[in-house]
Amino acid sequence: MKSRKLSRRRSRTAIVSAAAASVVAGVALVPNWSAGAAVVNDPTVDASTKATFQKLADAVFTDRTQALVHGAAKKQSTSRFSGDVRLSNTQSRDESSALTQLRGRQTKLAEVGETYSAGTTKVTLDATRVTGRTAKADVTETTTLTYAKVTGDAPKSTDFQAHHELTFKADQRGTWQLSKIEDTDEGGLAVNTLSKPAVKAPAPADDGNTTPDAPRAATTRNPVAVPKTSTTYDYKAMAAYAEKYWNVYNTDYPNFNGHADGGDCTNFVSQSLKAGGWKHVPGYVYDYTKWFGTADIQSDSFVGVNEWSWFAQNSKRTTPLANVYQAEVGDVIQVDFDRDGAKDHTMIVTYKANGVPYVTYHSNNTLRRSLSSLIASYPNAYYYAYRT
Repeated sequence: MKSRKLSRRRSRTAIVSAAAASVVAGVALVPNWSAGAAVVNDPTVDASTKATFQKLADAVFTDRTQALVHGAAKKQSTSRFSGDVRLSNTQSRDESSALTQLRGRQTKLAEVGETYSAGTTKVTLDATRVTGRTAKADVTETTTLTYAKVTGDAPKSTDFQAHHELTFKADQRGTWQLSKIEDTDEGGLAVNTLSKPAVKAPAPADDGNTTPDAPRAATTRNPVAVPKTSTTYDYKAMAAYAEKYWNVYNTDYPNFNGHADGGDCTNFVSQSLKAGGWKHVPGYVYDYTKWFGTADIQSDSFVGVNEWSWFAQNSKRTTPLANVYQAEVGDVIQVDFDRDGAKDHTMIVTYKANGVPYVTYHSNNTLRRSLSSLIASYPNAYYYAYRT
C-alpha cells in the first residue's frame, strides 16, 4: 500500500466490448422478457442456487486462467451453465473481451520468454447477501500456473489468490444472471488482472525528517551480477516466512488487505524482513526513522510503501540496486505504477533462477511471480530495487 492514510486500491475486471450478439462464444444468454411476463417478487437463493453461483464463478475464472495457457482451447467453459444461473448479455460480452485481452497478455509474456503449459483454478464461495432481486456473492479464486520452460532449478509454477464480488440479478422469471464481477483486493496485481492499478494520492509530507528519494532501477535483462556479501541477516528465513504466509495472514499482525487504509503489501514484506533479523526501532508511529510492528501497533514505516522506503534508506539497512534483475533472495522491489514519484507496491524476492528474481507479495496474494512477468504487464511503471 502506498500510505496508511492515503492508499485505497480497487480493481475492475469489467471490460466493455463493442460486440453485441445473442450468443457469445457458445454462452447461452437470457432473453429479454416482455413487459407482460410474470415477475417473481422474492427469487430465492437456496443451497442449490448458491452452488450454481460457485460453479459459474469457477467456470468464468477457469476460462481466464486458460486464456493465459499457451495452446489452450479458446472455447468458453461457461457455456455449460445455461440453466438456473446465466451470464447477462453485458457480462457475456465483457467476458469475451476479457479473454481476448488475456490472450494478448499471453503473447506479451511469451515475447519475454514466459509461457504457461497448464493452469488450474479453484473458486470457493465465501458469503452471499441478498437484497430484493440482487444477490452479492464473495468468492476466493486460487490459481496455479505451471511454467512451460523450466531450466535448472527454476520454479515449476507460480500461484496467486484473488478475491472477487459477483453481482447476480434476477430477471422477471426469477432466473439469476451474473451481471458484474469486481475485484476486492487492494492490490489488483494477479497475473490475470486486466485493469490498471488505481492512481492514488501522493506520498505524505516528510514532517521534517530526511527522506532521500530512492533512485529508479533499470529493467534491462542480464545486468552485471551483484552478489550478496552481507551475513547480517538471514535471507533464507525472510523467503521462508514470505512463502509460508503468501496466501494466509499471520495473526501476530493485522491484515490490511481490503482495509480502508490500504493494502497489505508493505506490512507483509516488513514481517518477512523481521523474520530474517530486522530489529525494531521503537518510537513515534509517524516518525519515518522508526520501524516497528506488532498485533497492536505498527509504525507507518512498517506498513506504508513510501514510509518504508524512507526508513530503509535513512537507517542504511538497504542500498539501492541499479537494476531490478540484480536483486537476490531477501531483497525488496517497489513499483510506482503511474510514475508520479510516490511508490505504490512492495514485494520481496523469495527465489532466483537463471538470472530472474521471483517475487512474493500480498494484495493480490502471489507466490513466486517472475519479475519478467510483472515488467511485461506494467512496462511503463517505475521500479526500485533495495539490497537488504
